[in-house]
Amino acid sequence: MNAPRRRRALWILTPILIGVAVLALSVSRKPAPTAAAEGEPVRAVRTLTVEALTLVPHVQGYGSVQPAQVWSAVAQVAGRVVQMHPQLRDGEILPAGTELLRIDPVDYELNLAQAQATLAELDVQQSNTEASLEIERRNLALAQRERERIASLAKQGTASRSDTDSAERNLLASRAAVQNLENALALLPSQRNVQKARVAQAERDLQNTLIRAPFDLRVAGLAVEAEQYVGKGQTLFRGDAVERVEIVAQFNLSEMRKLFIGQDRISLDPAALADRLPEMTGLKARVNLDMGGHIATWDARFVRFSDQIDSKTRTLGVVVAVDRPFAKVRPGERPPLSKGMLVQVDLEGRAQAQRILVPRHAIHAGQVYLVDDDSRLALRDIELLYNLDGTSVIASGLSGGEQLVLSDLVPAVAGMRLDPRPDAAALATLRAAGGATQ
Repeated sequence: MNAPRRRRALWILTPILIGVAVLALSVSRKPAPTAAAEGEPVRAVRTLTVEALTLVPHVQGYGSVQPAQVWSAVAQVAGRVVQMHPQLRDGEILPAGTELLRIDPVDYELNLAQAQATLAELDVQQSNTEASLEIERRNLALAQRERERIASLAKQGTASRSDTDSAERNLLASRAAVQNLENALALLPSQRNVQKARVAQAERDLQNTLIRAPFDLRVAGLAVEAEQYVGKGQTLFRGDAVERVEIVAQFNLSEMRKLFIGQDRISLDPAALADRLPEMTGLKARVNLDMGGHIATWDARFVRFSDQIDSKTRTLGVVVAVDRPFAKVRPGERPPLSKGMLVQVDLEGRAQAQRILVPRHAIHAGQVYLVDDDSRLALRDIELLYNLDGTSVIASGLSGGEQLVLSDLVPAVAGMRLDPRPDAAALATLRAAGGATQ
């Protein structure tokens, strides 16, 4: 009984033992499982290759358009307005030399005629005085000879004392007459100069009854009508120059700093600054007007900085100019730059070479995420130079060629496996930021 049972048991156990042996052999020959096979996650991330680019820094500010030159028409003489140009109205544009307004000149013509007559009288008076002086000098010579003759007779005893005294009085009277005429003649040049000045003043007053446009202007603030009496010193209207407009745009000081990083030191010689400031700063300007769905643009030029920092906003005023704004009008696309328009001013600095740019959102608390050679996450500290719109300019920490992670990793664990996928659109956007070029 026992022998047959043992044989049956062997027949059952033998295949089982053979299967276990084969399984053990196959397991022993299989390679060790990898970390990925053990379930390590792999994160797909957007990346771009860090490049050193040439950057044109720019900042934006806002300001109001104002004429570069404003002329106030002030009455320099008093009188009644007898003539006005038919287009002397607010908003009208009038060319230089146009007769704008005339004040009644009658009284001033009379004043000029009287001054000229008085000057002519002085000329006649001088001629008469010179003739009288010549006569008195001859009388003086006769009186001198007469006194000498009487004195000679008195020595001989043939002339009385009264004759001598009479001759002496005649001589003294002639001398006094000559002296008076010489003094009067000496005063005539100064009197003539005074009268010439009065004639010139009368001529100016007469000229000032007519007001002309000193340059091409746009009329504003008209405060006079025809037949109205105006007083001396009264402001009649203003004229805004149309040849050029200026915009005083306000910029944050920290933003302005971006435009001058890397530039050479600027000399503060006042004599040089007056003419060379635009050249020394290297600033370029553009003016934009939002017309609701359309942006009108004008080329502008940097002129100067304002005289002070705004105490409330801590901003610096930068003055830019647009030449001939009314000559650059395109209906429906670019209106005339008129006084009071609120516009945006773009300032560009000199190009800055070899700048490392990264998208602003790729910086995390002073660090950036990089893909290392093993496709794993590396964290690197960086130092920021400045931000420019949605782009950050790196001062140190990146040199170019690194694979920058653009995706936001939460959590970001150094060494985690990554699946980098280059983002061509992000790279193109970065290159376009600030006019950057390779």
